[in-house]
Amino acid sequence: GNVNVVVKPKVEVLKGENASLPCTVTPLTTGTIVEWYIVTFCQGKEKKVDPGTPLTDRIKIGEDFTLTISSVKPSDELNFTCQVTDPAGSPDGTTSLKVFSAPEHPKLTTSQAITAGTPSSSEVGTCETKNGFPLPRIVWFRDAKPLPEVKDKQEKTYMVAKQVKETSGLITVTSSLYMQPMKEDKDSEFYCTVEYSMPGNKIETMDSNRIKINLNYPSDKIYFSLFNTSLPVKEGDTVTMKCETDGNPQPPFEFAKNGVDVQGKDGLLILKSVKRSDAAPYKCTAFDFEIDFTLEKTIDLFFFSVLVFLQGSEVLSQNGTLSIQNVSYQNAGEYVCVGAVPAVPGLMSQASVNLTVKGKPVIDPPAPVKVGKEGDKVTLMCVAYGAPSPNFTWQPSGGEQSVTVKGNKWVSTLTLKTTADIINGGVTCEVENEHGKDIAVFPLSLEQGQSGQGGSSAVVIAVVVCVLLLLLLVGLLYCLSKNNKLSCSKKDTKEV
Repeated sequence: GNVNVVVKPKVEVLKGENASLPCTVTPLTTGTIVEWYIVTFCQGKEKKVDPGTPLTDRIKIGEDFTLTISSVKPSDELNFTCQVTDPAGSPDGTTSLKVFSAPEHPKLTTSQAITAGTPSSSEVGTCETKNGFPLPRIVWFRDAKPLPEVKDKQEKTYMVAKQVKETSGLITVTSSLYMQPMKEDKDSEFYCTVEYSMPGNKIETMDSNRIKINLNYPSDKIYFSLFNTSLPVKEGDTVTMKCETDGNPQPPFEFAKNGVDVQGKDGLLILKSVKRSDAAPYKCTAFDFEIDFTLEKTIDLFFFSVLVFLQGSEVLSQNGTLSIQNVSYQNAGEYVCVGAVPAVPGLMSQASVNLTVKGKPVIDPPAPVKVGKEGDKVTLMCVAYGAPSPNFTWQPSGGEQSVTVKGNKWVSTLTLKTTADIINGGVTCEVENEHGKDIAVFPLSLEQGQSGQGGSSAVVIAVVVCVLLLLLLVGLLYCLSKNNKLSCSKKDTKEV
């Protein structure tokens, strides 16, 4: 019958790995000759390798006529034919060996400065990826959008690609991008992507680093600004003014104060330990001699000219300095300094400082306390200055106690039930801190209305008793008088 040869149409392998190319022959007889063309052949049951080939030391042929190539190289990417010579026929089969090697990470280098608006294209950058196989492909991107692959050098944007086959058989690819950039491209971001093939019909990619064009373009606007974080400026501050344009590179600058030139450097004007005499309009002028133009910008340097110290709504000082002599507790509290620039309506700022006066506690004189009657509850408040915070002690100590702060004073509140001893002897408040102590007695007394009411009741009772006694006396006299009249009448009747 006919002899059949079965091989794989394609074998894929990574560089450096081993490749196996099977060849199955049926039926196999003693007269069958199997030969691998290109570099190997086998005759009968003897397997031979052509000497002196690049594959001589890296191949072997198995008992089943499988050809194995070790440490595959890019140069091994060939078509290998397994041919059978037999009286029944001479069939063959060819296997295509495909070798793959991922390239190195692409690197993107930028070119020298380019001038915007020139009539010819300039090199923007060059992308390079080394040691890939098969041939990698480079794609350019601007602002994350792919650029069409253009090779025509008559176009404004085009690419020039080069390939170098290394001694290893791997390929290094470079691609240079040429453009006629405009000023709008100054912020554009460029990068390249390398696309390369891998086994299994896979296409993989790697991105390069990002670059921006080193683009020269003329200025249209000038900016002059203060670097100080707080405005207006205070005497003694260091003031930094910066002048710049929207062009590249920056042109030469000149500075002037009230029309008189002042020395700056690289677009910076620095004033150290400024005084009020430094307050003035400052002008920056930019010169671009290549295109013959001048730009100017002026800024004003202001100082706070009105500084007022306030405590509450009371004005204490208007010269920026506040001095307090013979400090007492009444001076403690918050002081506010308000600054304003009359030349700039609405431009003002303020800062505050809190003054704490330390010393021995001082109790406000206590006011007399009126009590309705014995047994009523009374609330007493002991108000004292003192810093650090003082401790309060009440005598007698019973009742509900609490301490609060009102302004720069401490207030201790005591609520207790009155007794005769408390009304007669009063209540004592003692305040103490590390600087000393103070004592005050709160006098208590009964309200006058309560004692007058008791006297009136006694008078009413006395009057009622007197009236009752008088009525009783009148009744008694009446009865006595009536009895006497009756007895006389009866006696006279008998005599008649």
